[in-house]
Amino acid sequence: MSNSQHGDRGELGRGQLDRRILVAGAGLLGLSLALTACGAGTAAPATPTGAAAAPPVPLETPAVDLAKAGDIPVGGGTVFPTNRVVVTQPLAGQFKAFSAICSHEGCTINQVADGTINCPCHGSRYSIIDGSVVHGPATRPLHTRSITVRDGAVRLSQ
Repeated sequence: MSNSQHGDRGELGRGQLDRRILVAGAGLLGLSLALTACGAGTAAPATPTGAAAAPPVPLETPAVDLAKAGDIPVGGGTVFPTNRVVVTQPLAGQFKAFSAICSHEGCTINQVADGTINCPCHGSRYSIIDGSVVHGPATRPLHTRSITVRDGAVRLSQ
């Protein structure tokens, strides 16, 4: 007697063969989609034999004008909710920028007062000097942001 359920030749039944084709086809489709997604936009342009490829040119993102330097109060700061940034001026001529997103629960900072950057949601307060936590419940400082001050204008780097 044979060990095969489908005759002496060890052939697969039609139901088993259909399932295997279906599973293999689904696997190949998934692999094809994954490889297409991984390779999308990564093909390098062809270069002549022996020629060195030119290094990629970084895309420059324009800076955003936020305010005039004189509009940022010394010993305080200004919140720019549209740009999600807080600019402070702890000492005259010293400008700092931080994310306006509270590190505690992600609320938007709404105020700079009495030397701190303040979140309205749970009362977290941060230093205008370095963004460190002055009063919780936040435990992590605000992320720093990059700004430049040139010709009296405060500009946010993107």
